[in-house]
Amino acid sequence: MAPAKTASTCTMETAQGSHVFSICGYSQKRGMGVGKFVRTEFEASAYLRGDRLDIECVVTVMKEPRVSQTKYSPKVAVPPSDITVHLGKLLELKEAADVTFYVGEDTFAAHKIVLAMRSPVFKVELFGPMREAGAQVIPIKDMQPGVFKALLHFIYTDSLPTIDDLVGDDRGEMIRHLLVAADRYAMERLKLICESDLCENLDVQTVAATLALADQHHCASLKDACIEFMPSSSMDDIVATQGFVDLKTNCPSALVDAFVKMSMLNKR
Repeated sequence: MAPAKTASTCTMETAQGSHVFSICGYSQKRGMGVGKFVRTEFEASAYLRGDRLDIECVVTVMKEPRVSQTKYSPKVAVPPSDITVHLGKLLELKEAADVTFYVGEDTFAAHKIVLAMRSPVFKVELFGPMREAGAQVIPIKDMQPGVFKALLHFIYTDSLPTIDDLVGDDRGEMIRHLLVAADRYAMERLKLICESDLCENLDVQTVAATLALADQHHCASLKDACIEFMPSSSMDDIVATQGFVDLKTNCPSALVDAFVKMSMLNKR
């Protein structure tokens, strides 16, 4: 919310007066004794004319400043942006939907132009030269319906759906799947949100699996966070997880990088 604007003025008022003191017969007043003459040297002054000296004193008195009453600028309350609310309703009500996705046993209606605007991959699939002409139902493979639903929610509202009902690793699993979906559809903001969430919730049971995920989907910050987390935990417990077994089998180079970096960290 913008700060309120106010205005006021401070005016200085003055009172001014003048007094003219004339000395007639100026030459006769010189040398009259202490306190009885005017000691000046104006013989050559332009102000001494016809043996007469005029002195004008101008006095200016500054009065107390006068401060005006504070004026408040007119202000109109502007509500926050609600475009994402309207887009969310558009997805929910399926008004003017022109494409349907088939994910597992579920179908999802959506709007091509919205998807293309948010994802360069969807743009190519829906409007590119390789698009299927007239296709109304598009199958989505290798993705759970709940994950695709969450992806659509983010596309329309720029926020994650409420997943507070998911606890423990179920929530982490959803975030990991969303990261994969974000990478698949080149949605960088969603990908970084998922990375940030996973960084904040690393634990012994999931760090190896998360490291493999970070390596496979080029998440450098998440990968570094996993490597920094490992030395602070029991490596025996980490090695005992299925995630570590999968990491060693599917991403051996990431495991080697991890051990090299951990060795360097230990030497500091």
